[in-house]
Amino acid sequence: MQVNTLILGAGAAGLMCAAHAGPNTLVIDHAKKPGEKIRISGGGRCNFTNMYCTPQNFLCENPHFAKSALARYTQWDFIELVAKHGIAYHEKTLGQLFCDGKSTQIIDMLLAEMAQAEAALWLQTNIISVAHDGTDFVVILEHKSKRKTVLARNLVLATGGKSIPKMGATGLAYDIAAQFGHSLTETRPALVPFTFSDNPFTPMSGTAADTRATAGQTSFDEATLFTHRGLSGPAMLQISSYWREGEAISLNLDPQNTLYEALRTQRQTQGRKQLTTELARHLPTKLIEHLTIPLALSGNLADQSDTRLSEIVSALQNWHLKPTATEGYRTAEVTLGGISTAEISSKSMESSLQKGLYMIGECVDVTGWLGGFNFQWAWSSGVAAARDIASRAQTSL
Repeated sequence: MQVNTLILGAGAAGLMCAAHAGPNTLVIDHAKKPGEKIRISGGGRCNFTNMYCTPQNFLCENPHFAKSALARYTQWDFIELVAKHGIAYHEKTLGQLFCDGKSTQIIDMLLAEMAQAEAALWLQTNIISVAHDGTDFVVILEHKSKRKTVLARNLVLATGGKSIPKMGATGLAYDIAAQFGHSLTETRPALVPFTFSDNPFTPMSGTAADTRATAGQTSFDEATLFTHRGLSGPAMLQISSYWREGEAISLNLDPQNTLYEALRTQRQTQGRKQLTTELARHLPTKLIEHLTIPLALSGNLADQSDTRLSEIVSALQNWHLKPTATEGYRTAEVTLGGISTAEISSKSMESSLQKGLYMIGECVDVTGWLGGFNFQWAWSSGVAAARDIASRAQTSL
């Protein structure tokens, strides 16, 4: 079977690429349904992009690599596509856009775009081997219990990273890229909760607080969720991309820096109140209970000098914790690192080592923040590769 373009992976990037790659395109995936990560994302509502998406929202060994693709297919282009398909959406926080309805609307939209482009989709298909014969890629597949050989002028790697292995995630794209001489950057679970070996937060599991969370030199002002296993919530997922084993993280429980003055003011009129009672007006009660002994939170407000209040607030603004690990790829939303961008064109996503080989989406060493950025990278990189493939096909006609 001869095709112009074979896309490995029917996730966000692969489906988007198929909708724009031109005639005679085939997408394959081992799953029973396409777009499974889209389906489960955003609590089933799919945080499909972010209004404030910029290259600064991505981690990559080459910080400039993502600029080209993101500039040529922007969040506004995808929002326009969503609107064209009549999908209602809303902004949740910080520019994060979600479907009003179900995330399957995004999958249906991509499948409709693929159908219009006359791209084919084979599900429950396994890859046996990939090679190149000097003219075409030779890919042996197992489809409907039969071996098939597909010859493809272009091969697109869109199989994602290692995150959420229960959905079938593997390092397949890394293996194929390496086969053609590509180097890999270190891969790690990212956008993932932290764990602590002694489970210190079990008594306050389910408690959340607004925080400024810091790992290394990077901070995020978002909610932290205390769990029976450790720390989760948007702030923790964000800084997990910047954390390394053995390092401490810092939590500022008073990111607006208003607590000291609030305590001093209350001391004038409510001096008889317990210090912990007053603190619980500003922070969750279970969190204050957890910190009462380590921070020696005792006595009435009137008993606390300015110096003592300053010490307490400073401790709450600089709470240092050392996680044991993260929950790993099992719950990680994305994979940090991947196929090095050093041998990939930032404009076309084509390999500089093998003509016709393209790498898009999560398998590439481009990792977005939490909040719709990784989906936008999937859309932008998918379109970048597709446009290059389509323009080359037009030129050869």
